[in-house]
Amino acid sequence: MKPLQYTRAQALPDLLAQRILILDGAMGTMIQRFKLGEEHYRGERFKDFHKDVKGNNELLSLTRPDVISDIHERYLASGADMIETNTFGATTVAQADYDMADLAREMNLESAKLARAACDKYSTPDKPRFVLGALGPTPKTASISPDVNDPGARNVDFETLRAAYYEQVEALVEGGSDVLLVETIFDTLNAKAALFAIDEYFEASGQRLPIIISGTVTDASGRILSGQTVTAFWHSVRHAQPLAVGLNCALGATLMRPYIQELARVAPDTFISCYPNAGLPNPMSDTGFDETPADTSRLVHEFAAEGLVNIVGGCCGTTPEHIGAIFDAVKPLPGRQIGRGLFYKEAA
Repeated sequence: MKPLQYTRAQALPDLLAQRILILDGAMGTMIQRFKLGEEHYRGERFKDFHKDVKGNNELLSLTRPDVISDIHERYLASGADMIETNTFGATTVAQADYDMADLAREMNLESAKLARAACDKYSTPDKPRFVLGALGPTPKTASISPDVNDPGARNVDFETLRAAYYEQVEALVEGGSDVLLVETIFDTLNAKAALFAIDEYFEASGQRLPIIISGTVTDASGRILSGQTVTAFWHSVRHAQPLAVGLNCALGATLMRPYIQELARVAPDTFISCYPNAGLPNPMSDTGFDETPADTSRLVHEFAAEGLVNIVGGCCGTTPEHIGAIFDAVKPLPGRQIGRGLFYKEAA
């Protein structure tokens, strides 16, 4: 198999071979700190919209870009090498819940531009910053019936997902993304639709960006929601030749550890990413999660010390304080070593 030649972020494989890179933390957790009301989400543009939109965080890239830029910059100032676009739910499939499917492309384009501007502001020759165009799982599942009385029922099909993801990818790349991140995967068929759309876009555009794939183990069974073990999940998506594969969300670092160990074992030639929640959910906590920056960074440090990871960051409940603590905790440690395979050009 020929080594991949990226049209963007060409330096990323070498950087990952040299040190652990830091991903940002939760967007939603930080948005909650602003205590925005319905009127803030609507802005002037959508003040007369027929449906409530509070909670549609992707809309804030259009109505409150200052909030999104501020969050990006706080994470970059805390040491993040990579920040995710505010596009977790910016597909036509997800935005249909708000009757805003027609805005999905604009949301992705503007979100990528905001993240690009923040990264350009903080990049230096010795610490370049990268925009990760985030593709979330959508609120629908192509593999699992939404009706317990009808196992064959589905509320979305592959083609609908593929078309939604293609539109998202096209806008994310146009807006300045360096990497494409297919994340929080609970249904591998949804992820396959995203990966198919990405490959389709690469073929049509001539672009080829690094891909990061991140699944989520939903409980102590060690499986994603659609039933696969971590090993089976990897074998289902490895054809996409991702720069990195990993796990995020759902479980805190303590419970995630055996599954990161498994992934590191079965994917020896691929970089490993890990961005856990700040422990398990706790509605009584200020962030909705119990772990302090000291707690989360200590646990992530253990992953790094064991030689399991190349990219670390935070998911739900994590803040710039968590990311700063993680940055300090892993800075002295080398990243996980992999074979020099798909991500390097052959010597002339």
